[in-house]
Amino acid sequence: MTQEKIPTETNDIMLVRNMRDGTPHTTGRAKVSHAVVVIFLEFFAWGLLTTPMLTVLHETFPQHTFLMNGLIQGVKGLLSFLSAPLIGALSDVWGRKSFLLVTVFFTCAPIPLMRISPWWYFAMISVSGVFAVTFSVIFAYVADITEEHERSTAYGLVSATFAASLVTSPAIGAYLSANYGDSLVVLVATIIAVVDIAFVLLVVPESLPDKMRLTSWGSPISWEQADPFASLRRVGKDPTVLLICVTVFLSYLPEAGQYSSFFLYLRQVIEFSPAVIAAFIAMVGILSIIAQTLLLTYFMRTIGNKNTVLLGLGFQLFQLAWYGFGSEPWMMWAAGTVAAMSSITFPAVSALVSRIAASDQQGCVQGMITGIRGLCNGLGPALYGFIFFLFNVELNELDPMTGRNKSTPQEPSEKPTIPGPPFLFGACLVLLALLVAIFIPDHRSMAVKTYTNTRKISTSNNLQSLNPLPASEEDIEPLLQDSSM
Repeated sequence: MTQEKIPTETNDIMLVRNMRDGTPHTTGRAKVSHAVVVIFLEFFAWGLLTTPMLTVLHETFPQHTFLMNGLIQGVKGLLSFLSAPLIGALSDVWGRKSFLLVTVFFTCAPIPLMRISPWWYFAMISVSGVFAVTFSVIFAYVADITEEHERSTAYGLVSATFAASLVTSPAIGAYLSANYGDSLVVLVATIIAVVDIAFVLLVVPESLPDKMRLTSWGSPISWEQADPFASLRRVGKDPTVLLICVTVFLSYLPEAGQYSSFFLYLRQVIEFSPAVIAAFIAMVGILSIIAQTLLLTYFMRTIGNKNTVLLGLGFQLFQLAWYGFGSEPWMMWAAGTVAAMSSITFPAVSALVSRIAASDQQGCVQGMITGIRGLCNGLGPALYGFIFFLFNVELNELDPMTGRNKSTPQEPSEKPTIPGPPFLFGACLVLLALLVAIFIPDHRSMAVKTYTNTRKISTSNNLQSLNPLPASEEDIEPLLQDSSM
């Protein structure tokens, strides 16, 4: 509707971009479906590698598998936390497509190295954390092309796509690995990653309007925009914000650690085969989709926003305690069902923030919560790996065909009283989160104080030429993201 007002120069740019389609006003328009395809292909490729990754981890680090896995994922998470604000700010100026291409490329770059050089593979995973912020750019992309009333539905579609990509890919990867070897799995995953990169390069159009990018080109990026700790420093400015952020930290720290090590745990302690692990992931993924769509809407309407948060935390507490004490396969399956139910927690927290925060403080508060989650992505895996190391939980020698531990008949293994100490520790953290969340007010308008009026005015002036929506909306990330490899 506003295309008639765009200068001729901008129209020429749009025409060049869409020349191959022949219909510059319709075919080249950015759509949510573009974001959906990018997310699906990226995480489908990584899902295929679930079984080969467990094998490579054990072969590369036979002595301290859990500890090294935690350190690798921890370094990746911390680098993502440090780089996400800068990449977001730069994408506001230079456009989403270029940074979407960079994030997808570097996120998928370690895949072929799995068979070439495991050491380079794990090194690349750690370093790739600098650009492994695909979801942040994707949500900014969606915010550019949707109206405010459409955004929650679009985000839900992207989140469901992420979960759907992990429903079948681990099972397919396990089947190919068992019948044709890990090399074929890595090859297929590499091909899918290349297709994803080509899709972004050749098909995905720019979502940020040309007029906005041309007027903001060359605008300086302030340190305040790129500072990953800026949002964290504002946590204590308001009691309600403090309660919400403490709740998110205490609940998401064990969740981030769990996603980094749980498949190793299933293989070591519970002795799940690769095929069973794939089936477990599929079950949890399907139930999570149902929980985050149908059940979340039902609970929000019946028991209210805050009570939905408390219910989700209750499910998470029960799930982690069951993982910590459970030693039988059926216990893991039952706890996995509860884990799917706990996936309603963070969407409910985001909705609670949007309700009780003032309209001009949405981006600030959501940025604080995302900063907390990003910090947990670095601390959680390292914490879980260290606890496993303290309790001497290591991978035994694995049968390459079944993936089960090789046991010696003369030394029957004794099951420890607490098979999963990190999960029990996580349950204690979630219990504290539940107690803190009780004191979060259900209805109140928050006014988050900024540093000084002068800095606030100067910062807002610098950002007026940019698109403010992505900064506030891109932070609503799905819970299964942090399981990204």
